Amino acid sequence: MPLQTVEPQRLYRQIAEQLRVLIGRGEFEVGARLPAERDLARQLGVSRPSVREALIALEMQAWVEVRTGSGVYVLDRTGVTQQAANDTLAPAEWGPLELIRARRVVEGETAAIAATLAKRKDIDTLRKSIEAMTADADRGVMPLQGDRDFHSAIVQASGNGVLIETVQTFWDARRGPLFVRLGGHFETVRSWRAAIVEHHAILEAIRVHDAGAARAAMHAHMDKSHARFSASWRRTKRV
Repeated sequence: MPLQTVEPQRLYRQIAEQLRVLIGRGEFEVGARLPAERDLARQLGVSRPSVREALIALEMQAWVEVRTGSGVYVLDRTGVTQQAANDTLAPAEWGPLELIRARRVVEGETAAIAATLAKRKDIDTLRKSIEAMTADADRGVMPLQGDRDFHSAIVQASGNGVLIETVQTFWDARRGPLFVRLGGHFETVRSWRAAIVEHHAILEAIRVHDAGAARAAMHAHMDKSHARFSASWRRTKRV
Protein backbone atom coordinates (compact mmCIF):
# COMPACT_ATOMS: atom_id res chain seq x y z
CA MET A 1 0.00 0.00 0.00
CA PRO A 2 1.22 3.58 -0.62
CA LEU A 3 2.84 5.37 2.31
CA GLN A 4 0.82 8.07 4.02
CA THR A 5 2.18 11.49 4.82
CA VAL A 6 3.29 11.68 8.45
CA GLU A 7 2.22 14.82 10.27
CA PRO A 8 3.34 15.87 13.77
CA GLN A 9 0.42 16.03 16.19
CA ARG A 10 -0.25 18.55 18.89
CA LEU A 11 0.02 17.05 22.36
CA TYR A 12 -3.64 17.70 23.12
CA ARG A 13 -4.61 15.74 20.00
CA GLN A 14 -2.52 12.77 21.14
CA ILE A 15 -4.27 12.87 24.51
CA ALA A 16 -7.67 13.16 22.84
CA GLU A 17 -6.88 10.14 20.65
CA GLN A 18 -6.06 8.00 23.69
CA LEU A 19 -9.33 8.99 25.34
CA ARG A 20 -11.27 8.32 22.13
CA VAL A 21 -9.82 4.82 21.98
CA LEU A 22 -10.79 4.14 25.59
CA ILE A 23 -14.32 5.44 25.02
CA GLY A 24 -14.60 3.37 21.85
CA ARG A 25 -13.58 0.25 23.76
CA GLY A 26 -16.23 0.87 26.39
CA GLU A 27 -13.82 1.78 29.18
CA PHE A 28 -16.04 4.80 29.76
CA GLU A 29 -19.71 4.09 29.06
CA VAL A 30 -22.20 6.53 27.58
CA GLY A 31 -23.32 8.90 30.29
CA ALA A 32 -20.32 8.19 32.51
CA ARG A 33 -18.33 11.05 33.94
CA LEU A 34 -14.66 11.05 33.00
CA PRO A 35 -12.02 11.15 35.74
CA ALA A 36 -11.00 14.57 37.00
CA GLU A 37 -8.40 16.48 34.98
CA ARG A 38 -5.77 16.06 37.68
CA ASP A 39 -6.23 12.28 37.63
CA LEU A 40 -6.06 12.09 33.84
CA ALA A 41 -2.98 14.31 33.84
CA ARG A 42 -1.25 12.09 36.39
CA GLN A 43 -2.07 8.87 34.51
CA LEU A 44 -1.00 10.31 31.15
CA GLY A 45 2.11 12.05 32.49
CA VAL A 46 1.10 15.41 31.03
CA SER A 47 0.00 18.80 32.34
CA ARG A 48 -3.58 19.57 33.33
CA PRO A 49 -3.81 22.35 30.69
CA SER A 50 -2.98 19.80 27.97
CA VAL A 51 -5.75 17.54 29.29
CA ARG A 52 -8.13 20.48 29.30
CA GLU A 53 -7.38 21.22 25.63
CA ALA A 54 -7.92 17.55 24.77
CA LEU A 55 -11.30 17.51 26.50
CA ILE A 56 -12.39 20.61 24.59
CA ALA A 57 -11.32 18.94 21.34
CA LEU A 58 -13.36 15.85 22.26
CA GLU A 59 -16.36 18.02 23.03
CA MET A 60 -16.12 19.66 19.62
CA GLN A 61 -16.02 16.23 18.00
CA ALA A 62 -19.12 15.11 19.93
CA TRP A 63 -17.34 12.51 22.07
CA VAL A 64 -18.04 14.20 25.38
CA GLU A 65 -20.12 16.97 26.87
CA VAL A 66 -18.60 19.47 29.27
CA ARG A 67 -21.15 20.37 31.93
CA THR A 68 -19.95 23.41 33.78
CA GLY A 69 -20.46 22.99 37.48
CA SER A 70 -20.43 19.21 37.15
CA GLY A 71 -17.78 17.58 34.96
CA VAL A 72 -17.17 15.93 31.58
CA TYR A 73 -19.51 13.18 30.40
CA VAL A 74 -19.38 10.62 27.58
CA LEU A 75 -21.94 11.20 24.82
CA ASP A 76 -23.97 8.74 22.79
CA ARG A 77 -22.44 9.07 19.32
CA THR A 78 -25.32 7.41 17.48
CA GLY A 79 -25.88 9.36 14.29
CA VAL A 80 -22.58 11.26 14.45
CA THR A 81 -20.61 10.67 11.26
CA GLN A 82 -16.83 10.46 11.33
CA GLN A 83 -16.61 13.17 8.68
CA ALA A 84 -18.71 15.53 10.77
CA ALA A 85 -16.48 14.95 13.76
CA ASN A 86 -13.24 15.41 11.84
CA ASP A 87 -14.33 18.66 10.21
CA THR A 88 -14.42 20.58 13.49
CA LEU A 89 -10.66 20.93 14.09
CA ALA A 90 -7.70 21.77 11.90
CA PRO A 91 -4.80 19.35 12.56
CA ALA A 92 -2.38 22.23 13.14
CA GLU A 93 -4.56 24.31 15.47
CA TRP A 94 -2.63 25.44 18.53
CA GLY A 95 -3.83 24.56 22.01
CA PRO A 96 -5.30 27.70 23.66
CA LEU A 97 -3.44 27.37 26.96
CA GLU A 98 -0.18 26.63 25.18
CA LEU A 99 -0.81 29.73 23.08
CA ILE A 100 -1.23 31.90 26.18
CA ARG A 101 2.12 30.68 27.50
CA ALA A 102 3.80 31.52 24.20
CA ARG A 103 2.22 34.96 24.21
CA ARG A 104 3.54 35.54 27.73
CA VAL A 105 7.11 35.03 26.51
CA VAL A 106 6.87 37.22 23.43
CA GLU A 107 4.48 39.93 24.60
CA GLY A 108 6.30 40.47 27.85
CA GLU A 109 9.23 41.68 25.76
CA THR A 110 7.13 43.68 23.30
CA ALA A 111 5.58 45.50 26.26
CA ALA A 112 9.06 46.30 27.58
CA ILE A 113 10.12 47.56 24.14
CA ALA A 114 6.97 49.67 23.89
CA ALA A 115 7.75 51.26 27.25
CA THR A 116 11.09 52.33 25.81
CA LEU A 117 9.96 53.46 22.35
CA ALA A 118 6.25 54.37 22.58
CA LYS A 119 5.29 57.86 21.43
CA ARG A 120 2.27 59.92 22.39
CA LYS A 121 0.23 58.53 19.49
CA ASP A 122 0.93 54.98 20.66
CA ILE A 123 -0.22 55.82 24.19
CA ASP A 124 -3.38 57.41 22.77
CA THR A 125 -4.10 54.28 20.72
CA LEU A 126 -3.68 52.07 23.78
CA ARG A 127 -5.99 54.28 25.81
CA LYS A 128 -8.66 54.29 23.09
CA SER A 129 -8.44 50.50 22.83
CA ILE A 130 -9.17 50.16 26.54
CA GLU A 131 -12.04 52.62 26.24
CA ALA A 132 -13.50 50.48 23.44
CA MET A 133 -13.10 47.33 25.56
CA THR A 134 -14.86 49.01 28.48
CA ALA A 135 -17.72 50.20 26.28
CA ASP A 136 -18.24 46.69 24.91
CA ALA A 137 -18.14 45.14 28.39
CA ASP A 138 -20.71 47.69 29.58
CA ARG A 139 -23.00 46.50 26.77
CA GLY A 140 -22.44 42.85 27.67
CA VAL A 141 -20.34 42.26 24.55
CA MET A 142 -17.04 40.38 24.68
CA PRO A 143 -14.47 43.12 23.82
CA LEU A 144 -12.34 41.06 21.45
CA GLN A 145 -11.64 43.79 18.89
CA GLY A 146 -10.49 46.27 21.50
CA ASP A 147 -8.28 43.58 23.01
CA ARG A 148 -6.69 42.83 19.65
CA ASP A 149 -6.16 46.54 18.98
CA PHE A 150 -4.48 46.97 22.38
CA HIS A 151 -1.97 44.16 21.94
CA SER A 152 -1.38 45.12 18.32
CA ALA A 153 -0.65 48.75 19.31
CA ILE A 154 1.96 47.58 21.81
CA VAL A 155 3.92 45.60 19.25
CA GLN A 156 3.43 48.28 16.58
CA ALA A 157 5.39 50.63 18.82
CA SER A 158 8.43 48.36 18.41
CA GLY A 159 8.61 49.01 14.67
CA ASN A 160 9.81 45.40 14.20
CA GLY A 161 7.94 43.73 11.36
CA VAL A 162 8.71 40.18 12.51
CA LEU A 163 7.41 40.86 16.02
CA ILE A 164 4.33 42.60 14.62
CA GLU A 165 3.43 39.63 12.42
CA THR A 166 4.19 37.17 15.22
CA VAL A 167 1.93 38.86 17.77
CA GLN A 168 -0.86 39.34 15.25
CA THR A 169 -0.63 35.66 14.28
CA PHE A 170 -0.79 34.69 17.95
CA TRP A 171 -3.82 36.86 18.51
CA ASP A 172 -5.64 35.70 15.38
CA ALA A 173 -5.10 32.09 16.50
CA ARG A 174 -7.34 33.06 19.40
CA ARG A 175 -10.22 33.01 16.93
CA GLY A 176 -9.73 29.32 16.19
CA PRO A 177 -12.63 26.99 17.05
CA LEU A 178 -10.80 25.35 19.96
CA PHE A 179 -10.11 28.68 21.67
CA VAL A 180 -13.62 29.93 20.94
CA ARG A 181 -15.12 26.81 22.53
CA LEU A 182 -12.89 27.13 25.58
CA GLY A 183 -13.87 30.77 25.87
CA GLY A 184 -17.52 29.77 25.76
CA HIS A 185 -17.01 27.95 29.04
CA PHE A 186 -14.79 30.43 30.85
CA GLU A 187 -15.07 33.94 29.37
CA THR A 188 -17.67 36.19 30.95
CA VAL A 189 -18.23 39.92 31.19
CA ARG A 190 -16.87 39.68 34.73
CA SER A 191 -13.66 37.99 33.58
CA TRP A 192 -13.22 40.60 30.87
CA ARG A 193 -13.60 43.40 33.41
CA ALA A 194 -10.74 41.83 35.36
CA ALA A 195 -8.70 41.71 32.15
CA ILE A 196 -9.42 45.38 31.47
CA VAL A 197 -7.95 46.28 34.87
CA GLU A 198 -4.83 44.33 33.88
CA HIS A 199 -4.67 46.26 30.60
CA HIS A 200 -4.72 49.52 32.53
CA ALA A 201 -1.67 48.38 34.51
CA ILE A 202 0.19 47.61 31.28
CA LEU A 203 -0.76 50.97 29.79
CA GLU A 204 0.39 52.88 32.86
CA ALA A 205 3.80 51.18 32.85
CA ILE A 206 4.24 51.97 29.16
CA ARG A 207 3.05 55.56 29.69
CA VAL A 208 5.74 56.24 32.29
CA HIS A 209 8.34 54.40 30.18
CA ASP A 210 9.09 51.74 32.80
CA ALA A 211 10.20 48.72 30.77
CA GLY A 212 10.52 46.40 33.77
CA ALA A 213 7.06 47.27 35.06
CA ALA A 214 5.56 46.87 31.58
CA ARG A 215 7.08 43.40 31.23
CA ALA A 216 5.87 42.41 34.69
CA ALA A 217 2.36 43.75 34.03
CA MET A 218 2.10 41.81 30.78
CA HIS A 219 3.37 38.64 32.47
CA ALA A 220 0.80 39.10 35.23
CA HIS A 221 -1.97 39.60 32.65
CA MET A 222 -1.05 36.41 30.78
CA ASP A 223 -0.69 34.43 34.00
CA LYS A 224 -4.13 35.55 35.14
CA SER A 225 -5.62 34.79 31.72
CA HIS A 226 -4.14 31.30 31.90
CA ALA A 227 -5.59 30.84 35.40
CA ARG A 228 -9.05 31.96 34.25
CA PHE A 229 -9.06 29.38 31.46
CA SER A 230 -7.75 26.71 33.85
CA ALA A 231 -10.53 27.03 36.44
CA SER A 232 -12.34 23.90 37.56
CA TRP A 233 -15.26 22.77 35.40
CA ARG A 234 -17.20 22.42 38.64
CA ARG A 235 -16.63 26.01 39.73
CA THR A 236 -17.09 27.95 36.51
CA LYS A 237 -20.49 29.17 35.36
CA ARG A 238 -21.36 29.95 31.78
CA VAL A 239 -22.80 33.43 31.26
